[in-house]
Amino acid sequence: MKKKRVIVAVSNDLVADRRVDKECTTLHNHGFDVLLMGCYKKGRPEIKRPYGTFRFGLLFTHKFAFYAELNIRLFFQLLKREKDLILCNDTDILPACYLASKAGRTPLVFDAHELFPEVPEVVSRPFVRMFWRKIEDIFFPRLKYCYTVCQSIAKYYNYLYGTDMKVVRNIPSYKDVSEQTCHAPIDTGGRHLLLYQGAVNKGRGVDWLIKAMPLLDDCILYICGDGDLLDEMKRLTKDTGVNDRVIFTGRIPAAELDYYTMQAEVGFVLLDNIGLSYYYSLPNRIFDYMRFGVPVIATDFPEISAIVKKHNTGLLTRDHSPQHLAALIREITDTKTTLFDKDKIRQTAKDFTWENEEAVILDTVSKAINDK
Repeated sequence: MKKKRVIVAVSNDLVADRRVDKECTTLHNHGFDVLLMGCYKKGRPEIKRPYGTFRFGLLFTHKFAFYAELNIRLFFQLLKREKDLILCNDTDILPACYLASKAGRTPLVFDAHELFPEVPEVVSRPFVRMFWRKIEDIFFPRLKYCYTVCQSIAKYYNYLYGTDMKVVRNIPSYKDVSEQTCHAPIDTGGRHLLLYQGAVNKGRGVDWLIKAMPLLDDCILYICGDGDLLDEMKRLTKDTGVNDRVIFTGRIPAAELDYYTMQAEVGFVLLDNIGLSYYYSLPNRIFDYMRFGVPVIATDFPEISAIVKKHNTGLLTRDHSPQHLAALIREITDTKTTLFDKDKIRQTAKDFTWENEEAVILDTVSKAINDK
């Protein structure tokens, strides 16, 4: 019997999108013929996956011209390929995916990674925000099969457009890390190892952490990630006088990131309230830290609080001043009786795995194909 072919479309270059990789791997492992399609960016590495991949080039790389060309090229790429279903990831390519699904009479499944008109890069630009809201106004009421990353965003869209949006949280695949050891420990000079992992972008709290470091002489902070503000954060580190205790690794592979996470004493999930997309978010690094029993200091937003507070995996705050953050860090690192039980946190992680989430994807995709 011929495998059902699913084309998974994204607006990025495929390299670092871990959620989409997990989606594709799930579909591939359950007997679907998967093709992941995105755009090529100069200098990005080749990728090897167990499923098919394809990247097309673009002439434009910024702003409206990028999105216009992206959707036009993606539409024609989708139209000319054999497929049984299109899986569209996020609002920025929904026009191309929706129109291609209608033109080719192909079912469409939509995955909303965030509240797109509310992301920091958009929310402060009224015309751009209005444009993407209008795109959602046009297409979202027509979506039959869709899911998103957390309950708050699902409720928002279900209320606004009358959709039946399901939830697939962005949780890591299960790995038993309890017996994992680090053969070459990071030399911290006897200092407590603090870890930030994720994008170095606006509203991610990296600057708050750097400003707290002068108050934490016995700590060293590793920042594992890349982003628009990386150079600015390096300058801030130098200006603050802590460049010997703030280490930037850049973007690193998942296996190497685990090497840092397993040795960290505190992890961070700090977000600024600069749009509903951040306020309702449930970052996957909450679960990455949890796998290794690392307690977190996290912003007290609804979805984050629902995990951290209920399962006692860290401390919550809405005060991001250097003094307060330093006090919270010391509360974890300096306590004589351990504030958090790393083994209990690791046990909790077993309830939060991608394997428990993927059933929604498989059910949604199967229903959409059978409803053709």
